[in-house]
Amino acid sequence: MTREIDLSLLRAFVAVSETGGMTAAGRHLNLTQAAVSQQIKRLEELFDKKLFDRTHRLLTSTPSGEKLLPHAERILSLNDDIWGRMTSSALEGQVRIGVPHDIIDAFMPPILRGFSKAWPGVEISLECTYSSILIHALENGKLDLVLTTEDKPNDRSQLLLSDQLVWVGAIGGSIHERTPLPVTLGDENCGYRAVALKGLSEMGRDWRYASASSDLTAFFGTLEADLAIGPLLSQTVPEGFEILDTGSGLPSLPTFHINLYVAPTAPSAIALELEKHITKSFASRYPKAA
Repeated sequence: MTREIDLSLLRAFVAVSETGGMTAAGRHLNLTQAAVSQQIKRLEELFDKKLFDRTHRLLTSTPSGEKLLPHAERILSLNDDIWGRMTSSALEGQVRIGVPHDIIDAFMPPILRGFSKAWPGVEISLECTYSSILIHALENGKLDLVLTTEDKPNDRSQLLLSDQLVWVGAIGGSIHERTPLPVTLGDENCGYRAVALKGLSEMGRDWRYASASSDLTAFFGTLEADLAIGPLLSQTVPEGFEILDTGSGLPSLPTFHINLYVAPTAPSAIALELEKHITKSFASRYPKAA
């Protein structure tokens, strides 16, 4: 009997294999963790084989999963190639988009991947830095679209998502109990830095810098080693870290907003198409933000 394999199940399987977790895979696929988990379960039931070892913090492939992975990748690659060839249009050129480095991994891969498949003739140029720098580049004609993380929405942009800024540390860590409190923050251009330090000051909590850099590798390295805590949007906290609540002796942090800006003068057709794609992607994943 011929059996058909649902490509969405294979796509979920490959995403989990690449990211090592259901939650991270869901971010890449614009799906919830529960939806990804259900898709993996359906695929395992289809083959009657376990595809992942769930005894560790990060999921690892079983021998059956390792056997399936290269074949699944080839099937998806062929599917995407056929789709691109059959649906390509005359829309060609370049679009320049700026995104803060702390939200790229959580939100942008599935968005940019989907746009690239829909418009294979378009070249995407991505710039990653702080929101204030990106807005300046947009105003000076160096970017076509910009996503920002700001402490308030405004009438010059579209609100994509409102999210709580939270303190994050290593799972089971104790560094948040230290005095002075070691914190890792961005440099003076970081929008989270001022509100985090203001909260600590108002609480009267003594603190010191463990790291002050725009380098996310240093940020996550100090957190994972339990050398410091730092602020992130709750939707961007990677697997392997935990959110520290106010019961941990930390001040509450404000809500931040992911805003979308378009070039103020004569945006291109490509930029407007990407704007539409981004807005639609956020609205489908976070309906309340629409």
